[in-house]
Amino acid sequence: MSGHSDSAMGQFGSHAFNIATMRERLPKGVFQSLKKTLEGAQPLDPATADVIANAMKDWAIAKGATHYCHWFQPMTGLTAEKHDSFIAPTPEGKTIMEFSGKELIRGEPDASSFPSGGLRATFEARGYTAWDCTSPVFIKEDGKNITMYIPCAFCSYTGSALDKKTPLLRSMDALNRQAMRVLRALGNTTSRSVTSTCGPEQEYFLVDRSFYEKRLDLLLTGRTLFGARPPRGQELSDHYFGTLHERVASFMNEVNSELWKLGVAAKTQHNEVSPAQYELAPVFSTVNVATDHNQLTMETLRKVALRHDFVCLLHEKPFAGVNGSGKHNNWSLVTDDGINLLDPGETPHDNMVFMMMVCAVVHAVDTHAALLRASVANSGNDHRLGAHEAPPAIVSIFLGEQLTDIFEQLGRGGAKKSTKAGELRLGVSTLPQLPKDTTDRNRTSPFAFTGNKFEFRMVGSSQSVSGPNFVLNTIVAESLSRFADELERTDNVVSAAQEILTRVAAENARVIYNGDNYTEQWVAEAERRGLPHMRSTVESLECIPSKEHSAMFVRHGVLTKQELAARTEILQETYCMLINIEARTMVSMARRQILPACCEYATRLADSATAISEAGVDAATQTRMLTRVTQLISALDKGVEVLEAAAAKASQAGNLTRQARAYRDTVVPAMATVRAAADELETIVDAELWPLPTYAEMLFMK
Repeated sequence: MSGHSDSAMGQFGSHAFNIATMRERLPKGVFQSLKKTLEGAQPLDPATADVIANAMKDWAIAKGATHYCHWFQPMTGLTAEKHDSFIAPTPEGKTIMEFSGKELIRGEPDASSFPSGGLRATFEARGYTAWDCTSPVFIKEDGKNITMYIPCAFCSYTGSALDKKTPLLRSMDALNRQAMRVLRALGNTTSRSVTSTCGPEQEYFLVDRSFYEKRLDLLLTGRTLFGARPPRGQELSDHYFGTLHERVASFMNEVNSELWKLGVAAKTQHNEVSPAQYELAPVFSTVNVATDHNQLTMETLRKVALRHDFVCLLHEKPFAGVNGSGKHNNWSLVTDDGINLLDPGETPHDNMVFMMMVCAVVHAVDTHAALLRASVANSGNDHRLGAHEAPPAIVSIFLGEQLTDIFEQLGRGGAKKSTKAGELRLGVSTLPQLPKDTTDRNRTSPFAFTGNKFEFRMVGSSQSVSGPNFVLNTIVAESLSRFADELERTDNVVSAAQEILTRVAAENARVIYNGDNYTEQWVAEAERRGLPHMRSTVESLECIPSKEHSAMFVRHGVLTKQELAARTEILQETYCMLINIEARTMVSMARRQILPACCEYATRLADSATAISEAGVDAATQTRMLTRVTQLISALDKGVEVLEAAAAKASQAGNLTRQARAYRDTVVPAMATVRAAADELETIVDAELWPLPTYAEMLFMK
């Protein structure tokens, strides 16, 4: 047992050029210089970059690497990479292994085919990658290919951000500037920087590869477009935290091993609510590193699953009728000297810094709820949010008993006390008394305070966490900026701070809700409070490029007006393309697989009814079944025609906004009609004739 633990400890970070490796391989002066760069104290000079590049090359070659690549995150939401070898020819016709500081710092991949939202023309191919030195370089093994990966930002020839990382890094700077202003105003003279941290939990499904390969919908869209509900789903709650199946446990073991080598601190793993659904959670890290690590986590889950003859599904709703998958985004603020600014301490009502930070988050989330909702908008999440398994599409905050009590006191003029945690008495003499948390958890809340962080639960399982986090960073920076303006122009900071807290508690209380977010009563209550309820991706995206949002992103240097408009266009276009792909896939499956199987079954029923009648026996049952099957076949055939026409019409509806609305309003309902007929047919047609693996097989067979 200890040997296994030692092995795990020894392999952690073994494929990452992290601080420990840097300290070991870099000259002391170079290491100290790089540390100052990592801390934001000075830019990286070319001479230092050359030394670092050479050390990286030697380290990578010792690991078996022959190539390096600049690894970046274009606005597809995925990652991209272009590999170059270390080999350089010599005049004597031989080769040497070379890697310069210039090659480390900057790359030049072809950028023409990545989505840009109009920031560049297709013929303008030049794009640049810039090393993000705060995220560790790592080694990745893909079969026999071993490559050194350099995490990068990606921009156009004109300097426009073409990726997910650049605005995230900018938002971290913005949040740091405004948080430090507030800390200085409140008397903190020791902390030098504030960083947002993140721990994104990752939910996913595993299905047997043999089933996946027989489902065109899973192959092309990542979700099942057809599938009758099985007799048993998740209603017994027996899968949740249940015993791991050996095959799944072996898969998880290999995933952990792969991630630990990369320096990804995968910590928690368990069965989730739905059959065939699981979760992996990491230890916190800075938001840009957490984003990189989550991309690696998704990639590793997919890659390792195939080795175990599974396929990992990261779609938000791969199966109807059971829980979908999210990515709970645990977010906090930490100073360079180790202070968690969202840790309430023993007496949170006396902790002015904590209360100021919490009030900044409450103010930000209430003021910019629509933008926060838009940050998690995609077609997959439309199936998940509000489906009584995930938070609704209404943004609210759960604070719990203690903080809510403090807020109510603030609203009345000032907080004088806070409720104590106490102890849990379990009523069994052999069990110890447990320290009681100050509040219970609320798993129905989209944005919940969970002791020393906020958990943003609306993020979809397939999404990059960059978008939700750079939005969250920016809106909190905006609120802190307003607070800092007030604190810096007053002679009585304590009084001004108290006034800010009291005002936020009074004016933004509507966004605080500690009850059950799944109920219809909350939907009605939220409407009464004036909280936005954006049920679909389409209406969410339309709110992004408003004058207010543009001005805020520009003011904090996170996105230009053009960059924000480009991202909106890309998200709208992606929505349209995904719905169109689903519609076309559904038409193909219905016509080439489902309808032929159903017609074959109808023919058998007809032959059976005829034979029985000719034998002089009543064939009422066969006739009744034949009638229902032919009715459903007709409905399915007609539905396919309507769907095909609706998709064609939507694609020609005009600009992207009109197209997106058309897909939502005509194509999505047409798909539901087609599915309803097909799913009922699945419950009738002979199992041997049905051409698709069923839900029961995919969810329960391993």
